[in-house]
Amino acid sequence: MDQSYDSVAAWRTAGEAGDAAGAVAALSPDVTVVSPITEQFTFQGRQQVRTLLEVALAAIDDITYTDQVAEGRTVALFYEAQVGAVRLYEAQRLRLDADGLISDITLYVRPLPALTLLMARLGPDLARRNGQPGLARLIPLASGAMHSMAATGERRIMPRVAPR
Repeated sequence: MDQSYDSVAAWRTAGEAGDAAGAVAALSPDVTVVSPITEQFTFQGRQQVRTLLEVALAAIDDITYTDQVAEGRTVALFYEAQVGAVRLYEAQRLRLDADGLISDITLYVRPLPALTLLMARLGPDLARRNGQPGLARLIPLASGAMHSMAATGERRIMPRVAPR
């Protein structure tokens, strides 16, 4: 039997349109998303993933999917976008269930300054939605320091060690 990738097409379309509800429609009820920021937690089920998508799609601009590679029930997607003035590149490993819905998503983000800025933008809103207003106030301090170090390294240190 040929594998249908209709849910992947719907996921891509919704992502580019910033449509969290459309993206959730492509997911299995028991979907799992592994955070690109930390392995300490995952998002489980459509409701948690919907919350993540609402926050993420509000923070990430101009998503443009560039590549798709598929083998059986595993699909790799790649997109380019903006987080503020920082260019973001994301790879997504999607696994499909027997019904062709997306059941597992693992996210990979680069470069490091894009990831730290994304953390600074997503963290407070996710903490507030999770009923943790104190943590929502702490996250910008911690993530701001990390973003500053990552951005400084990207702009001033890494160019000095670039291949010549």
